[in-house]
Amino acid sequence: MRARWLLAGAAGLALAMVYPVVEFGRGLLEPPSRVEESRLFRVRSGEPFSSVATRLQAEGLVRNARALTWLARLRALDGKLQVGEYEISSRLHAEEVIAILTSGRVKTWPLTVPEGSRASEIARRLAGGEIAEPGAFEAAVENPELAARLNLPADRLEGYLYPDTYEFPRGLKASQVAQVMVRQFDRVWKKEIESAALESALSRHQIVTLASIVEKETAAAEERPLIAAVFLNRLRRGMRLETDPTVIYGIPNFNGNLRRRDLENADNPYNTYRIPGLPPGPIGNPGLAALLSVVEPAETDYLYFVSKNDGTHQFSTTYRQHVDAVNRYQRRRRR
Repeated sequence: MRARWLLAGAAGLALAMVYPVVEFGRGLLEPPSRVEESRLFRVRSGEPFSSVATRLQAEGLVRNARALTWLARLRALDGKLQVGEYEISSRLHAEEVIAILTSGRVKTWPLTVPEGSRASEIARRLAGGEIAEPGAFEAAVENPELAARLNLPADRLEGYLYPDTYEFPRGLKASQVAQVMVRQFDRVWKKEIESAALESALSRHQIVTLASIVEKETAAAEERPLIAAVFLNRLRRGMRLETDPTVIYGIPNFNGNLRRRDLENADNPYNTYRIPGLPPGPIGNPGLAALLSVVEPAETDYLYFVSKNDGTHQFSTTYRQHVDAVNRYQRRRRR
């Protein structure tokens, strides 16, 4: 009987000694702060969990690196870290921190690509959001091998970087960012454009090229089918397009001043005042409305248009009407 009491006493004493240790260990896994403070934390490629845990403790995002590592090993998650940038709060329990770092749900950053943007303009937006290096993005756009892998009917990506709002994590390769935009173009093309494009006399690349010109010529939604119709009518008649945005696209480092000698420059392959037909490729990245305007143009005989200086245009069927419109809206304005 005495032995039984001794054993019970020893067991009780052992539990009394272990309990504080267990509680202390649990305490090391509790949130390091009651105050909400979120920080961006990056898991590096090939970095061991112990190193990640040490950095988390140093930044005040966990109480104890060794306790966090022990818990991750206990859950068999220490080898399942996902590379990337995460938003972590100092009010999270160690279990929650581990769940985030092994989930792959990395922090993303919005990028809005306006309709008609050039690849160079998209590159600057990517740089502003610290998503991708602009030079690397422009190199990806000009990479014919990448264009071939993406099954584009061109040797560059300009025109196929679909204007939209994206969510990108930092750390992606510039080529990966470009691929996301091209794949979005493919989805929109197949869903919204492809069936109507089958009725067009233009190829896919020609449709995209003309849509990019329409995009640059007007911001008025109701005018896009009319602008497209003018250009299509001119193409059918063998008339030059004679559109300033194409000339500008072909001028390196354009300073905003389009001169007569620019319009007469036969060495510019995008100079539609000199070359017949469409330019070699898109001069920007058109949105859905511009693409639709080319495959579903207005039914009209218009061959000319001139700006009315209010964001809209005056359309004409004959050259005489066009000259009168130019005199009314442009030449008299300059006097």
